[in-house]
Amino acid sequence: MQSLGPRSAITVILHEHEQMSTVIEGMRRFVGLLAAGTPAPGLMVLRAMLYYIREYPQQVHHPKEDRYLFTPLRDRTDEFDYVLTELESQHAQGDVRLRNIEHALTRYELKGAPALRGLRATVDAYAEFHADHRCMEETLILPAARRLLTNED
Repeated sequence: MQSLGPRSAITVILHEHEQMSTVIEGMRRFVGLLAAGTPAPGLMVLRAMLYYIREYPQQVHHPKEDRYLFTPLRDRTDEFDYVLTELESQHAQGDVRLRNIEHALTRYELKGAPALRGLRATVDAYAEFHADHRCMEETLILPAARRLLTNED
């Protein structure tokens, strides 16, 4: 199996960022439809989006970042150690934030409209968290990878 070089690994990671951001934006739109009283698909659709965001990053995306970006950058330089440590911490925080959305969704299912504000706030907070995380990776780590990593890395 051919290994990915730094540019192709970066391309894959950027594509995955776009996919995750699209699903997260879908979550925001879904909750916005609920808040507006507009007909929305069944709540199972939102649960499916949550499932994707919970499973895909942990099982596929984050291991790629670790293998093709974080570890080689740490091996090459200590210049980004603080940023990489922060990003790894955010990966763990993301899981907790997703669990908070799942709990807020369950409260909404049980209590109805009174719990909608909390669900919307939790989804919006997660979307902003993800956007900030993605920005840190794309403005600091990916340019460093382009500059410092070789095909062998």
